[in-house]
Amino acid sequence: MTKPTFQRTLALIAGLLLSAGAAVAQSYPAKPVNLMVPYPAGGPSDAIARIFNNPLGKELGQMVLVENLGGVSGALAAQKVLAAPADGYYIFQGTPNEVILAPLANAAVKLKTEDFRLVHPVADMVMVFVTRKDLGVNSVDELMALARKSADKPLTYGSVGIGSLYHLILEKVQVDTGIKLAHVPYKGNAPLMQDLGGGQVDFAVLVYSAAMGALAEQGKLKVIGQLGAQRSELLKNVPTAGEGQTLKNLLYKQWTGFMVPKSTLEAVVQRLHAAIGKTLQDPTVRSQLVAQTQLASSPMTLVESAKFYEAETARYRAIAKQINLQAQ
Repeated sequence: MTKPTFQRTLALIAGLLLSAGAAVAQSYPAKPVNLMVPYPAGGPSDAIARIFNNPLGKELGQMVLVENLGGVSGALAAQKVLAAPADGYYIFQGTPNEVILAPLANAAVKLKTEDFRLVHPVADMVMVFVTRKDLGVNSVDELMALARKSADKPLTYGSVGIGSLYHLILEKVQVDTGIKLAHVPYKGNAPLMQDLGGGQVDFAVLVYSAAMGALAEQGKLKVIGQLGAQRSELLKNVPTAGEGQTLKNLLYKQWTGFMVPKSTLEAVVQRLHAAIGKTLQDPTVRSQLVAQTQLASSPMTLVESAKFYEAETARYRAIAKQINLQAQ
């Protein structure tokens, strides 16, 4: 084959592939889409999925079915999505815990962060310092001062597991400040909240929830600070850690987003991205998220979503390295 003929053949193949991609995008979705939640029904992740599934289905013109599958730090559901055809009919609802941190902390997790493509973040959650009611501190600075005085008998902090974002944050705080804390891992948010309310553990960094707010109003625990760059509109009376002196650079939020396998056809990803973007502007969706003490994510292009995902991955991998996190 001569060089001109070869080039024409390549151009023809490229054109056919583009045409095929356009045809798929026009027909997608031709059947219901599954939205995979990596935890059992009834939790915060499930609540988000059920806020989005009907409006997203209207934008796509097909039903979006919520599927729950817990296990292996949320990675079991992630691996199921990766094992399915990369055709846009399985969407994964993920956070850094499942797609970035689980592979670093759990030897049983074989997926890589790069196996997924973030189509669009959908919700941001406020993280807070929460303490038992009688700990004797009312601010993050006071908590750090007490921790420094308690080196002989370190304060206990709970998390939802080794390698979780909450665990990483407080291990990094110890490295940065030189204080010593005792980690108490739990199997989930509910038992940790129960023990905080009962005074069995001193404090935790957790996502703020309506249930937490109710316990605080009842005087069963205290919310003393938040981790965002500025006060959330949901917690205007709670100062950020950065407003104090000890942890000025403690800037974190938990986010969740809709993801697909990285090999998913670009035209399908674009169709999903457009539908998610429109759903995020739905006033009912936004108000229902606020009722769950969460905020709709800001609009992002596909390029911005990719850069955000890469930056978050690099950030948490660096923290894992700094605290010498080992897969167990």
